[in-house]
Amino acid sequence: MKPIAIFQHEADTPPGYFAAWLAKQGLPFTVVRLDAGDPVPPRAADFAGLCFMGGAMSVNDPLPFIEPECALIRAADAAGVPVIGHCLGGQLIAKALGAPVVRHTLKEIGWQPLYPSDPALAQEWLGPQVPERLETFQWHGDTFALPPGARNFLASPLCANQAYVIDRGTYAHLGMQFHCEMTPELVRDWSRSGAEEIAFEHRAGRAAGVQTPEEIRCDVEPRTARLNGWAARLYGRWARGLKG
Repeated sequence: MKPIAIFQHEADTPPGYFAAWLAKQGLPFTVVRLDAGDPVPPRAADFAGLCFMGGAMSVNDPLPFIEPECALIRAADAAGVPVIGHCLGGQLIAKALGAPVVRHTLKEIGWQPLYPSDPALAQEWLGPQVPERLETFQWHGDTFALPPGARNFLASPLCANQAYVIDRGTYAHLGMQFHCEMTPELVRDWSRSGAEEIAFEHRAGRAAGVQTPEEIRCDVEPRTARLNGWAARLYGRWARGLKG
């Protein structure tokens, strides 16, 4: 099988559990380190699938890799190559396929609840026993609209579009606002490196969806294990469409 290309935007936003899941399934992958100067590959058809990770930047920033990534996503859509995106990655898919990405009114940082907004689609992607409330990990200040043909199936109290699917029949693209790829180590690292951002949001009175570093690190091992359990279902459903 061709490898899955994973696009990493910053040193502290590695593929985490996504790479661990691929390795467990015996699926080959390669990490494109955009943060280290790796170029965006020119051909989507060279890969079985594309995965885009998160990052502190916005898809609207004038960065040299944003438009090449969007062009590659459009090429993947044309070539039948499935794409998956985590947070910034989900925003990249939305932007590439014609939907606006804008600053949200409030940030979501830490462990936040999600609710199925399309129960039937949620069951297709998460299994028949989808609870009324899922806890996932968030760290974002932007939000996306839905591209043409997309269906959203998860929502949070502060951000309606959290997980959308663009079904192309034999494969599907999955864009997520949340971070299901987190590991305990990543959660701890982000809670430390993002402490000033968290403090700023609290001082500004915008803490409705922002947990403290201590709250973020509370029960991190079992929380991350549950999160990865849902991630495995999402990844497994997406991987059905991998191209050769």
